[in-house]
Amino acid sequence: MRKFSFAILFSLLCCCLTARFSFADTPDDLYRNYYEIFVYSYYDTDGDGIGDLKGVEEKLDYIADMGFTGIWLMPVMPSPSYHKYDVTDYQDIDPQYGSLADFQSLTDACHERGIRLIIDLVMNHSSSEHPWFLEACDYLRSLADGKEPDAAQCPYVAYYHFSKETVSDAWHPVDGTEWFYEGSFGPHMPDLNLGCEDLKKEIEKIASFWIEKGVDGFRIDAALHFEESSTDFNVETLNWLYSYCLQEDPDFYMVSEVWDGEQIIAGYYASQTPSMFDFPLSGAEGALCKAARGDGSVSKLVKTMQRLEELYGGVYPAFIDAPFLTNHDQPRIANALSGDPDALKIAGGLLLMMGGNPFVYYGEEIGMKSDGKEDENKRLPMNWSSDPEAKGITAGPPNCNKDYEQKLPSQEEQLEDPDSVLHYYKRALELRNRVPEIARGKTEVVEDLCDRTQAVIIKNRNDSYIGIVYNTGDEAVQIDVNGTDLIYGQLEGALTLHPDEQILYENGILEMPARSIAV
Repeated sequence: MRKFSFAILFSLLCCCLTARFSFADTPDDLYRNYYEIFVYSYYDTDGDGIGDLKGVEEKLDYIADMGFTGIWLMPVMPSPSYHKYDVTDYQDIDPQYGSLADFQSLTDACHERGIRLIIDLVMNHSSSEHPWFLEACDYLRSLADGKEPDAAQCPYVAYYHFSKETVSDAWHPVDGTEWFYEGSFGPHMPDLNLGCEDLKKEIEKIASFWIEKGVDGFRIDAALHFEESSTDFNVETLNWLYSYCLQEDPDFYMVSEVWDGEQIIAGYYASQTPSMFDFPLSGAEGALCKAARGDGSVSKLVKTMQRLEELYGGVYPAFIDAPFLTNHDQPRIANALSGDPDALKIAGGLLLMMGGNPFVYYGEEIGMKSDGKEDENKRLPMNWSSDPEAKGITAGPPNCNKDYEQKLPSQEEQLEDPDSVLHYYKRALELRNRVPEIARGKTEVVEDLCDRTQAVIIKNRNDSYIGIVYNTGDEAVQIDVNGTDLIYGQLEGALTLHPDEQILYENGILEMPARSIAV
């Protein structure tokens, strides 16, 4: 391992002996701990069985107290579907969720608590019920035989991809015409033509509208599909949108969905946009879950972390990783870990000790499971209480198994149990907020101290160094850090499965209980 200078080591020792971080010390920058919320299933304030924006606002104190400093709202714009990924009006709130006034109130309440709010922007496609698409189709139906469409007569015909030939199975007929339109996600979601300059001006107006409402960033849906198999076009499109948003708000944040392998994701960082979701680490077969489950090594995980930092940073040095365990399109992490609370805790700990902006899917902090592979059952009602009739419990999406029996206790019960998954997440988030190097430091793996269930890394942020030591095994271990620079520091924080357990550090020896993490 590389040796640091005596001056740096002395500075580190002095800092460790004299300072402790408070939340007030956490830098106010683009680095955040994000909480993903599907409003429909989160908290219902008006008794109609559907979650709403007032419900999110009512739970802001809980979210802030947990240690989340950012919220991602899945789509909130008007839509005919429960999931709202097919938008009919890009400058309004779906009535099921509330009003623009409710949204403004939520935004203001977030900012009062130091929480940044980002929303889904779905610009790969609109709804087939969007006025743009309806007018374009009516225009095509009005054309005389053999007449080609003219955007000067109907600008919206250029907003979509139309053809007289079915290019692939993703093309669908325009009723009453010889024309077809592209809809990669189905006939109810026609793809937008993001090469159309008039459409891009519309999207700029949409971006300005939400920025004026106080939105701090966008989660960009389906960036991989703007133009199928055209990374260059997609990268250019992301760069255009983010550059525009930065003109409106210099602190604007953007995270994009590029659901592919690490090399493809790396290519999208050429857009010089802050974040791409780190899909290779996520899901039941991702490195995070494997290390938590025990069929993958934590040593491999930390080496992957270092390699991805170098890969993504080699394309865009200012990138901010966006790791996550699972999201709304995947079976929940509790399914992959059989609802085992110890495994769920260490999975959360591994995620929350990573660099960048971790994203936690609502209910993950209490170990919620999903029921089957249907999307509706990956978005079940937030389990606030053991009483299904309790205030705020939603009915969940249509046709979901809202009565699915969760293995772990409700949020209300876990809040009263210091040994719960919820309180483990809270401790992990507190540690993360207190030690800025966790999110912002550059990773270096200490190879000599790594094996299948043990790993050691050092993170450097502006010559401020921390070490993170992992024991993912089922047994307590002693780790000797003599001969490394860790001996010049002291224990800053510990994540143990149970609050009565301790990590001890003396004479260069760390004594770590099973499945624990030391900083």
